[in-house]
Amino acid sequence: MMTDEPRLSHIGASGEANMVDVADKNDTVRVATAEGFVRMLPETLALIREGNAKKGDVMGTARLAGIMAAKQTSNLIPLCHPLMLTKVSVEITEDAELPGLRVTAMAKLTGKTGVEMEALTAVSVACLTIYDMAKAADKGMEIGGIHLLEKSGGKSGDWRR
Repeated sequence: MMTDEPRLSHIGASGEANMVDVADKNDTVRVATAEGFVRMLPETLALIREGNAKKGDVMGTARLAGIMAAKQTSNLIPLCHPLMLTKVSVEITEDAELPGLRVTAMAKLTGKTGVEMEALTAVSVACLTIYDMAKAADKGMEIGGIHLLEKSGGKSGDWRR
């Protein structure tokens, strides 16, 4: 039975989980960008900004954790393909309106499958690292807003939030 309804690519005909076969897909440049935030007390943000957190450089450590996490995505998400990423960047900026830190990650490669999960994983782990490093000062921090901003490449083309 043919249908025009979208279907989940990782679900087989009987409802079982499957890894998608990408062997016949064309190699294209694929880029994805995601973002999220960590909301915190203004005093905690000041502590991080001034470099006075007990565990050290919060933003530098979180940036590195995000990059490392992107490279490990297939070990964390069961049906993700292991990828040869050519670029991962993580930017962490102050957002006075939260107040807190906004995390943006970009993942890139030339290959047969997209890098959305790698960008989302980078943001998630960077946010968790910020929480871990500053929790002694502020256990009430909130991680949120994690979402895909845009992706390009592949058969489905470009997408932007």
